[in-house]
Amino acid sequence: MTKRSSFRYFKTSPEIIRLAVMLYVRFPLSLRNVEDLPHERGIEISHETVRFWWNRFGPLFASEIRRHRISQMRSYSNWQWHLDEVFVKINGDTHYLWRAVDHEGEVLESYVTKRRDRKAALKSSRNP
Repeated sequence: MTKRSSFRYFKTSPEIIRLAVMLYVRFPLSLRNVEDLPHERGIEISHETVRFWWNRFGPLFASEIRRHRISQMRSYSNWQWHLDEVFVKINGDTHYLWRAVDHEGEVLESYVTKRRDRKAALKSSRNP
C-alpha cells in the first residue's frame, strides 16, 4: 500500500507550506511577519493559514528533522545515546519520564509511563 501525502487536500504547494512553517519556527517572526514575506513574492496567505499549517504540519516536520538527524548521527563512530529516567508528578501521581538522550544532550525520544519496570524501559529504548 502506498503512503498518502499529508498535503493532498491543500491547494498550496508543499514547498510553500514547508517554507512558511519553517520561517515561523526557525526565526523569531510573528505570524503576520511570516504572512508578509511570501506576500512580497506574490503568494497570498493569511496569518491564520500559517498558524493552521504550523499546528497541522509542525509535528510532522519536527519528526522528519529528528529522524534525519538521528540517522545522520548514527553514521559517526562516536555516536552514543543514553536512557534517562526522571520522576515527575502529574496531578499528584508519580509518573516516570524515560528519555533517550544523545551524547550532545539532544533529546531523541521521550515516553511517560505510570509503571517503573523493564517493559516500560524497553519500550522507550527501542525508538532511537
